[in-house]
Amino acid sequence: MAKSKRPESAAITIFGAKGDLTKRKLIPALYNLYADGHLPANFTIYCVDFVEIGQQAFRDDMLQGVNEFSRSGKADPAKWAVFGERITYIKGDFQQDVTYGTVRQKVKEFEQQYPQGVRIFYFAVAPRFIELISDSLCAAKLCTKDTHHRIIVEKPFGTDLESARKLNRYLSKRFSEKQIYHIDHYLGKEMVQNIMAFRFANYVFEPLWNKEFIDHVQISVAEEVSVGKRGGYYDASGALRDMIQNHLLQLLCIVAMDCPKAYEAEAIRDNKVKVLRHIRMLKTEDVFKNVVRGQYTEGEVQGQQRVGYRQEVQVAPDSKTETFVAARFFIDNERWKGVPFFLRTGKSMPRQSSVIMVQFKDNPHKIFKDDIVPNRLVISIQPELEIGLVFESKVPGLHMKLVPVEMDFMYTDNYSQSLPEAYETLLLDVLEGDATSFMRTDQIEAAWKVVMPILNAWKKFPGRQLQFYPAGSWGPAAADKLLKPHAKEWYKLEAHPRVAQNMASIE
Repeated sequence: MAKSKRPESAAITIFGAKGDLTKRKLIPALYNLYADGHLPANFTIYCVDFVEIGQQAFRDDMLQGVNEFSRSGKADPAKWAVFGERITYIKGDFQQDVTYGTVRQKVKEFEQQYPQGVRIFYFAVAPRFIELISDSLCAAKLCTKDTHHRIIVEKPFGTDLESARKLNRYLSKRFSEKQIYHIDHYLGKEMVQNIMAFRFANYVFEPLWNKEFIDHVQISVAEEVSVGKRGGYYDASGALRDMIQNHLLQLLCIVAMDCPKAYEAEAIRDNKVKVLRHIRMLKTEDVFKNVVRGQYTEGEVQGQQRVGYRQEVQVAPDSKTETFVAARFFIDNERWKGVPFFLRTGKSMPRQSSVIMVQFKDNPHKIFKDDIVPNRLVISIQPELEIGLVFESKVPGLHMKLVPVEMDFMYTDNYSQSLPEAYETLLLDVLEGDATSFMRTDQIEAAWKVVMPILNAWKKFPGRQLQFYPAGSWGPAAADKLLKPHAKEWYKLEAHPRVAQNMASIE
């Protein structure tokens, strides 16, 4: 569906108001939407948590979050004075009915003054609270209109296929599909959204976007950070669940999907699901041939010494949990049959970087003496926000000598305005009722089906082929071997993409 018009009013409730997500992302995003004129004129924000704190102290804490984490820097005093007054802190236990009674009373009072608006309930909480809050919202009759009442659920959406199905069934009994917004902040990133425009608004690439012309695709999401204080959560999760099952498979869907019949939420999500359902399922014996898992050891990142994963807080000293995954997938449909998609992610790597590299096949016309470098398309999602196309060009001079050059599109060269954060984009989508960038229930389950054979193989053989790599490196050497015969090594992520680097990676 196309975006509906901006609602006349909005009552936004955040459960988990004292968590990092609210302070670092949600309130700064809502403030920026307000400051830029994107929120309805009449809105209120109810922030619910069990911590005892006064109204002004809570607002001051949120202001600190805006000043520290907002893309626009410190809040404008005049704008914050208005915005801050719209924030109401509600002290309440998620397990107590009285909490939801208070929320209901506040929302009703607001809507008596400003009817015809939307209600949004953001679950910025640990997964164990999702069912509890859902039940309580239903019992309090707070989320009953499928056209105007919406919930936002953060990942993880289950820990495996069975738990995801259980959670989806639970929510679907209480809310309609159109009320549920499963949020993956990666889908709100500016360059990720631009991939759709790049692919389907520029017909020059569509005839080449298939097995006849593309040799392979690499999707890499490197994280400079370690697990930090998340050791307890991460040791029960790992990189496959934390990154591959959601972020990277969603990027794969956007790259591989067919053109939807319209730029409309259901048409786009239908095509994404089709991609996931055509990914070849791995058998147990194939997992160790097509997937490399690694774990970081002691090392140095950006000049800072790092401990190994097993020395992190709340991590088992003999943990087999992966902090790195490289995987090879095939999509068995007419467009992509035989083309490998290589996915890679890891923690404690040298640099924060997310890049999609589309490697085209070698030129069949060998009329030049020089070695021809196959064309490649590089989409840098972060930090550069760049699209680069590598092609051959003649060196100026008297002789026909060829070298690879790169044609670039960079956001910083073409746009001067500050780019919205992912949460700004996605929160505005929820306000306007646009589910395009949110995962549907069947999409979540299809993604779990892709990774379940890997999880089951690792469970059956917990220590088999677990590779180790020092913090500050690009992962275990076995990940490069996975690329053969298509490439010698992964596309380098050390610096801003330029032709001078990476040419050696072509086999």
